[in-house]
Amino acid sequence: MPFPVEPQAEMRPGMIELRWGDPDPALIPVEKIGAAAGAALRAAGAAALNYGANEGPSVLRKALAERIARMEGQALGLDEIVVTAGNSAALGQLLVLLVRPGDVVLVEDPSYSLALRMARDQALDLVGVPFDDHGMLVEALPGILAGIRRSGGTPRLLYTIPTFHNPTGVCLADDRRRRLVEIAAEERLLVVEDDVYRELAYEGPAPASLWSLARDVPGAGDYVVRLGTFSKTLAPGLRCGFLTASPVVAERFAQSGLFDSGGCPSQFSACLVAQMILDGSYDENVAHVRPAYGARCRALLAALRENVPADCGVSAAAGGFFAWVTLPDGLTAPAVLPFAEANRVSFFGGSRYSVGGGEQGIRLGFSMYRPEELREGAARLGRSIAEAHDTVP
Repeated sequence: MPFPVEPQAEMRPGMIELRWGDPDPALIPVEKIGAAAGAALRAAGAAALNYGANEGPSVLRKALAERIARMEGQALGLDEIVVTAGNSAALGQLLVLLVRPGDVVLVEDPSYSLALRMARDQALDLVGVPFDDHGMLVEALPGILAGIRRSGGTPRLLYTIPTFHNPTGVCLADDRRRRLVEIAAEERLLVVEDDVYRELAYEGPAPASLWSLARDVPGAGDYVVRLGTFSKTLAPGLRCGFLTASPVVAERFAQSGLFDSGGCPSQFSACLVAQMILDGSYDENVAHVRPAYGARCRALLAALRENVPADCGVSAAAGGFFAWVTLPDGLTAPAVLPFAEANRVSFFGGSRYSVGGGEQGIRLGFSMYRPEELREGAARLGRSIAEAHDTVP
């Protein structure tokens, strides 16, 4: 019997939809997830389907602590890990708990569009931090913070995606990472690190997380919160992720009214994910999807460099789901979009990801298409940019 379930992403027939950054449905491990669901139910019974402890099931938190120690060389206690409903839900909850309407939230400019929207939904004052090919211009932060305070503002939190940034795909340079955690301690500024793409590094290991670096900088560990998720490496529909932070911040998060009301926000999914980590099928799946997405990343970047005009910039993405094209002076994403639609390729323009401006940027998602389709998409985009350029006086 048909069981229709509509996806969030709109996929138009004949269109190469580079707007979206969803996992490819063909790479979601349906059978492995089904097997883990059965195993988790047999092991935990009704407890997997009941309200759970606010912090999440200890079986997953222990598995995460062991995996983080193995992968990142950082031992941590269970009081430093909370299970979440994914990174967006965790960020939204942190904004509710730790920021008041009218406070300042700092973001890279550009930044993840839906993080900007969540901050605006709560009447927060967004301030952008400049960004270049090596990530956020961290040295600009002290001056920006001083200016905010002089004008009577309260800088409460900085949100950042330092590793395989969305929308550009670049990584924050190593020296800037360490300086950022030092500034967090010096300024007593909470830094929320969205570490969504850590597992999807295609050219060697991912850089050290800010959370990991902060543990070695006196005082910084109290001011860095890391958000991790299984949405990209398993399935977004599981709505399961985790937070690593100081015990004080972790407890504040877990003991909120929302968690008191419903307990762990992803109790069944957390048990399922724990099963997959413990039986090795999670690592097997990461080892499977990483080269598949890596081939797509390389195919799109190579095709862009061959097809877009020479005066366009193309990001050096080495992980995650996105690449970024910077248009030449005099040309904007809104000007290119009608030509792209006519050529049957789509994208989101940079203003969607900017605190103010950004119209010369184009974000391209490569996760949902095979390399040959991405090469065709890049050819269509290159043709569209050239056609738009010909209309500029």
